[in-house]
Amino acid sequence: MSLLQIVFRSLRQHLLSTLITSFSIALACGLLMSVWVVKEQARRNFTEVDSGFDGVFGAKGSKLQLVLNSIFHLEASPGNLTWEQYELIANDKRRVKTAVPIALGDNYLGYRLVGVTTNIFEVEYKAGKKFEVETGGYIFRADKKQAVVGSFVAERLGLRIGDKFHPYHGLIFDEKEKHAEIYVVSGIMKPTNTPADRVIWIPIKGLQNMSGHSVETSSDVSAVLVKLQGNRHGMMMNQQYNVQGDVMTFAWPIGQIVAQIFKKIAPVEMVLRCVAVLVAFVAAGSILASIYNSMNERRRDIAILRALGARRRTVFSVLILESTGIATFGAVAGFLVYFVIMSVASWYVRSETGVILNPFEPQWVMVWAPLSMQCLGALAGVVPAAKAYGTDVAENLIPNA
Repeated sequence: MSLLQIVFRSLRQHLLSTLITSFSIALACGLLMSVWVVKEQARRNFTEVDSGFDGVFGAKGSKLQLVLNSIFHLEASPGNLTWEQYELIANDKRRVKTAVPIALGDNYLGYRLVGVTTNIFEVEYKAGKKFEVETGGYIFRADKKQAVVGSFVAERLGLRIGDKFHPYHGLIFDEKEKHAEIYVVSGIMKPTNTPADRVIWIPIKGLQNMSGHSVETSSDVSAVLVKLQGNRHGMMMNQQYNVQGDVMTFAWPIGQIVAQIFKKIAPVEMVLRCVAVLVAFVAAGSILASIYNSMNERRRDIAILRALGARRRTVFSVLILESTGIATFGAVAGFLVYFVIMSVASWYVRSETGVILNPFEPQWVMVWAPLSMQCLGALAGVVPAAKAYGTDVAENLIPNA
C-alpha cells in the first residue's frame, strides 16, 4: 500500500472530523482573502473613481463631505452656492474647461434625484466614454419634466422609458413628502459602473423650482463639478479658494480627498486583518487537535504499519501528509467561501455607493493565503506526527482487553 493510499484511507476513516476541520480552514482562508480583496479594491476604486471631473466647488465646509455628496451621492450637502457663484466659476475659461452645476434635495423611493445641466453628457467620465442613454431613449430637455434614470436604479425599480413618477422631498424616502410634479422617464443610462448608475438625473431648473422648495433659494446649486484645463490650475484655485478665500470650498484632487476615509478607518482594517489571521491560526489548531485526539485509536494501526516494515519516517510522513491534505482541501474550498462573501459584499457596496468590486480580479492574496494555510496545516501535523514517530510497536500490537 502506497503512502498516499494510507493517507486517503485514514481521511476516510475519520471523515466527519476531516470535513469539520476542512470547513474551518475554508472559512479562515475565504475570510482572509475577502478582507484583503475588499480593502484593496475599495481603496483603489474609491480613490480612482471615474467621475469625469477633477474637482468640486461647494459651500465652505468639509472637502470630504462635499466629494461624498456630489460625486458618490452619499452624505448631505454642506450648503449651497448661488447661481452667480456658479457662473463665476464657469466663466473662468482660462482654468475651467467644463463646469456642471448640480442641485440635490429630492429622491424617488430612496434613490437621489440630481438636477444637472445637459452639458454633463458631453463630459468623458472615462477616456473615450461619455454618459449615454440606451437605444430608444433620449436626454431630457431642459424645459421639460423628464428624467434620465441610472442603470442600477432602473434595474432595481423596474423603470422603463415612458414611465411616470412623483419625486419626494428630502434625501430619505418618506411617502408623506410627495411633490405634485410628475416626471417622465426619457431615457435609461447605459451602465457606467460608477456612482452615476445609482441616481436619477433631471433638469436642474426642475429640481430648483420643485413645489415646496424655498423661493429665496430657487436658483441655488448644491455644488459645481469642474473639469480643469490642467493640474497646475488646480493648485492655483486651491490657493485662491481654500487658503486665501473664505466663501467657497474647492475639493481637489478628488482621489486624495477620498483617501482620507481610508486613513480614518485604518485601525478598523487592521482589526479585521488580525481577526482573519487569528481565525487562520485557530483553524490550524483545529487540525492539530483533530489528529492528536485520534492518536489513541490509531496507535495499534501505527504499530501494525511498523510491524509490516514501515519505517518511523514513513509513519511521520503519513501524519504530515494527512494534516497537509486537510489544509489543502480546506484552502480549495476557501475559494467557494470567498466567492460567496465577495458576491454579497460587491452587491452591497454597489447598491450603497455605486462602486464595483470584482471578485474575479486576480490578487496576490489568492496565492499566498491558500499556500499559508497549507503550511500551517503541515506545521499543525508535526506534534501528532512526532507522537506517532515514537510509538512503541510491541506495546501497542497487543489489543486492549
